[in-house]
Amino acid sequence: MPVTHFPPDAIKAALKHLKSSDPILATVIEQVGDFTLQLEKSKYRILVRSIISQQLSTKAARTIRQRLEATIKPKRVTPENIAGITDEQMRTAGLSRQKITYMRDLTDRVVDGRLKLNKLTSLDDEDVIAELIQVKGIGRWTAQMFLMFCLGRLDVFPVDDWGIRSNIRNLYGFDEMPNKAQCLEVSEPWHPYASIASWYCWRSGDVEEVKTPGAEYPV
Repeated sequence: MPVTHFPPDAIKAALKHLKSSDPILATVIEQVGDFTLQLEKSKYRILVRSIISQQLSTKAARTIRQRLEATIKPKRVTPENIAGITDEQMRTAGLSRQKITYMRDLTDRVVDGRLKLNKLTSLDDEDVIAELIQVKGIGRWTAQMFLMFCLGRLDVFPVDDWGIRSNIRNLYGFDEMPNKAQCLEVSEPWHPYASIASWYCWRSGDVEEVKTPGAEYPV
């Protein structure tokens, strides 16, 4: 049965560590509240969500995702069902031509067996990334979203994520958008629970939105 949540003992240990190692993040944790993230059961669906979300705001990505889901209702988002809709239907949902190409390549690889999603569960983080980036349009960021929000890996820090960098700027007092090295320095105390810290960092920018349905993922 697919894991749908992070282990409670791991979250308890993570929160204890993060509160003691980073006073700024400790304040964020108090403001945001409980760690409520549930993992996406479908490995394919979280990759679709991540492709849709590339270079878009969370709100815009959610709108496109909902339109795509409406296109195939009452069916679910599966490789077979996405393979059965046309490029025009995808464009009508709001996907760019480039993202349609990405979606087709992902879907084809899963359907024909070149990408065995169930195999990824047993691989370490870097090997999962190496497998996923063979798909057109899937880079390190998308693979990291998969690690965090599907496989539930505890120590992933998506340093290239715009939302993370923006909220680090606001929380840690940078005058300008921090660079990669600065973000990595900020995140150093978060290990080995960087995934949990990253979720709280994302949520720090929209404390109210976290209480609404569909706001659990930044993708």
